[in-house]
Amino acid sequence: MYGIENFELFCLSAVFLSITPGPDTIYILGRAISQGRHSGIASVLGISTGVLIHTIAAAIGLSTILATSALVFKIIKLIGAAYLIYLGITLILASKDTDLISKNNSPASSFWKIYRQGVITNVLNPKVALFFLSFLPQFIDPNHGNVTSFIFLGLIYVFICTIWYLIFAGFSSAIAIAFKENPLWIRTINKISGCIFIGLGLNLAFSKAD
Repeated sequence: MYGIENFELFCLSAVFLSITPGPDTIYILGRAISQGRHSGIASVLGISTGVLIHTIAAAIGLSTILATSALVFKIIKLIGAAYLIYLGITLILASKDTDLISKNNSPASSFWKIYRQGVITNVLNPKVALFFLSFLPQFIDPNHGNVTSFIFLGLIYVFICTIWYLIFAGFSSAIAIAFKENPLWIRTINKISGCIFIGLGLNLAFSKAD
């Protein structure tokens, strides 16, 4: 595509970045194992939507505000951290209620809720925005590139990471299927997942823009 450089290298880099474990991978793992395949898929689509939003924001210049304003970065970071901690506490409390756990494992009742949570979790991580501001421009010709080039690369990145995340969620949820009739397993995994989300929130809260 006109204005894009080293496209093959970009695709290869996107693959390696996608399979490298990170906060999004851990989030999807927690959802898929604790609540099954449908929840895993919902979290993947939510995360991917969040990545797409970050791409568009970076393309039109909104993400530069995060890069230049320490206050805005800190506010969004703390909101995102608080939301992750809230989700973690919710899962831990749910582990004490078998009926609530069963409800959470119902695809029809939780798919869109978990999708929205995935979107919010990703959008409220300012480090993702800064990543796109630094990564995508490396593959755009400064003399011929434009917003369309930026968004195109973002869409390719979203496609690659979505495919990997769906495969990852499928394998992760297979573990949950094997133990889905065991209430003790479900309660334990919900507690572990809740602690993971809280850990992600604390890690985000104390992170720096770099």
